[in-house]
Amino acid sequence: MKREMRTTDFLDRAVDLYDDVTGVVAHDGTEYTYAELDARVNRLANALAERGIEQGDRVALLAPNTHYFIETLYATNKLGGVFVPMNYRLTAGELEYILNDCAADIVIADYDFADNVEPIREEVPAEHFVGYEADRIDGEWRDYEAVLSGQSTAEPSRPDISEDDDASINYTSGTTGDPKGVVRTHRTEHWHALVLNQHMEIRDDDTYLWTLPMFHCNGWGHTYAITGTGGTHVCQRTFDAEDTFRRVREYDVSFLCGAPTVLNNLIQYHEDNDVVTTGDREVRIATAGSAPATATIETVEDEFGWRIIHIYGLTETAPIITTSNSPRRLAERGRALKVKQGAETLCTDVRVVDEDGNDVPRDGMTVGEIVVRGNQVMDRYLDKPEATRTAFNDRIEGYFHTGDLATIDEDGMVAIQDRKKDIIISGGENISSIEVEDALFDHEGVLKAAVIPVPSEEWGETPKALVVEQEGADLTETDLIEFVKGRLANYKAPTSVDFVEDFPETATGKVQKYELRDRYWEDEERMVGQG
Repeated sequence: MKREMRTTDFLDRAVDLYDDVTGVVAHDGTEYTYAELDARVNRLANALAERGIEQGDRVALLAPNTHYFIETLYATNKLGGVFVPMNYRLTAGELEYILNDCAADIVIADYDFADNVEPIREEVPAEHFVGYEADRIDGEWRDYEAVLSGQSTAEPSRPDISEDDDASINYTSGTTGDPKGVVRTHRTEHWHALVLNQHMEIRDDDTYLWTLPMFHCNGWGHTYAITGTGGTHVCQRTFDAEDTFRRVREYDVSFLCGAPTVLNNLIQYHEDNDVVTTGDREVRIATAGSAPATATIETVEDEFGWRIIHIYGLTETAPIITTSNSPRRLAERGRALKVKQGAETLCTDVRVVDEDGNDVPRDGMTVGEIVVRGNQVMDRYLDKPEATRTAFNDRIEGYFHTGDLATIDEDGMVAIQDRKKDIIISGGENISSIEVEDALFDHEGVLKAAVIPVPSEEWGETPKALVVEQEGADLTETDLIEFVKGRLANYKAPTSVDFVEDFPETATGKVQKYELRDRYWEDEERMVGQG
């Protein structure tokens, strides 16, 4: 028989089997059992329905790692709505684009980030604005807890949800033009959680610490996987190394995630402080974004006593499509295997192909593009049929093209060598170099600009701007960095600027960024940031 795969299955199972188990620990330490969490989800769902939210409507959320992020996710899904988590580091202009692009019907925002929504309220389609601790927000916002108060804890009327219905839209940095909305269905979210469970070894006695932003692909799917398995979520609003170690000990955390920059910050704090790194249980940490350095792996595993699981993927793939978490291969090849992105996950077809769509030799040397098929891969880009068609048919038909250039060895282990797309991954955040270049070109003193990733001990890699000045201009590094920060989220701004006479270009005038990057990465093991 066939049973529809729905995201609501995960909370339903947790309530059926683990109703008296602590499901969520809020940032302030307030604990909610799964039964209590479900009651709050139902209150919110009924409140949203009262405000006219129906199947297919978009509920946008701007929040850090909080209990009400999880509540909003499941309340939206129960109504058949579409959940739109937004990066809380974006500027008002960037949020305005997203809210218009997804046609948001309601916006829920945290008090720390609502100020970037307030000035654009009249420019977006949303009719309702709800704020967590609204008394701390300037403007007219309905308070989140007041909205829940008085609402029934009974299940809302659930529509007939198909597994092919849209469940969420996650926005990713576009390599050209505006950001793209990655549409994920109930089926793709469901499959991703199942794959995640397998390869992250998630169990019902796990305590998961939220250091990874929940808005990233709905927290890489852990919002679903941890819940459905019956584990406990421990919320940390935003990452802080000291607080992370404290929560690991206090709540006996067994699992967390962190980009290489998180690992590096934890290492730095550990070096500067006499700190206990675990509770009573063993700890494992999943990392992605860029390969961790061998020295980082050694410190985390040998000094912290934590086990690193390296995974790879993209927003479009939800993201996990490969992992180096293979005890068999690790026993054969040693810890160095963990710097590779790994082999394909369960029920996932990962290939590395040349320009003609043919598989490259499995020699660990020949470079091609990573392409993938799998049930966890996105449905489409929102309202961008041509971009969707290209993404699934560029070199080979029916595979999503990642834009990452890699080798593959005899064991099917891929290792990224470079990126075809103009994307910089800094501290786990995707930054479109073209978007930053566009901002630089708005400065009247800039004649030419190219933005590339350069090595960073703290972030893995960081944006550097190479600039050719207009004749007579007298620019400084500080001027240009502050200029970009006035137009884009701060994390997208270059952290350094080099002024050059000109760029190496092709016959058609295209900047040869590979040659530019070579100058800054010649002493590194890989062209991709490694922390």
